[in-house]
Amino acid sequence: MDYLLDTNMLIIYSRETVVANNMEAEFNFFNNRNRLAISSVTLGELDSLTKQFKIGEKRKQKLLELLEYVFIIDINFPKIINRYGDIDAYSQGKLNDVKPTFSARNMGKNDLWIAATASIYELTLVTTDKDFSHLNHTYLELLLINSAKYK
Repeated sequence: MDYLLDTNMLIIYSRETVVANNMEAEFNFFNNRNRLAISSVTLGELDSLTKQFKIGEKRKQKLLELLEYVFIIDINFPKIINRYGDIDAYSQGKLNDVKPTFSARNMGKNDLWIAATASIYELTLVTTDKDFSHLNHTYLELLLINSAKYK
């Protein structure tokens, strides 16, 4: 399967906890049969989070190991940039000729880039973040994981 991993998935896996082990046992994301990608935006988010949470060298090393399994997609691509605008306007309920079935939503700017990347490359977005839910089956396919289930 072809997946785009949200940043939170890499953070969860870098912890090497029961949650990560149980999720991997069910989904087998890193089994080499799946094609995994991330948006280049995720690299910036990971850098910020490692600094904010004072993540130690062992976890930083685990993140680097996880990144070896993924293809990094640059967002500097006209189709992704255009889709970012579409998704942002859609989320705000202001996309021409489209009547949303939800109230306007403010998405984080990085989440917009991640969603646009998954959308353009037709990758299933894997996340624990419900902020993408309104885009499911419209702009992208979403695999929303309830991490509490895996404790």
